[in-house]
Amino acid sequence: MAEALKYEKHLFICTNQRPEGAPRPSCGDQHGLALIAAFKKAINDKKLGIPIRTQKSGCLDLCELGPTVVVYPEGVFYGNVQLSDVQEIVDEHIEGGRPVERLRLKFGNNLSEK
Repeated sequence: MAEALKYEKHLFICTNQRPEGAPRPSCGDQHGLALIAAFKKAINDKKLGIPIRTQKSGCLDLCELGPTVVVYPEGVFYGNVQLSDVQEIVDEHIEGGRPVERLRLKFGNNLSEK
């Protein structure tokens, strides 16, 4: 039996799309797919030499704070991620191991503001 792939980092980017007129916003309507492409390119360009998986996800239920990205194994959630933020997340968090605090979503009993 083949050994399962293991990733040192795993990025999930919300690409959920709601029907037109839905009461909540959709990350997919806010460049979710473009974020996936940008993360893949930035990570590939770095040639980090570690196994990293970047993929789309369904709804992460943080729609009002989207587009949303989560990085595992740390479980760091980022909100309102723009294409201009991708390189900073890759440089600081993926390569450097330091989450980008200005984009990080904090959790307690309720979502707190960024």
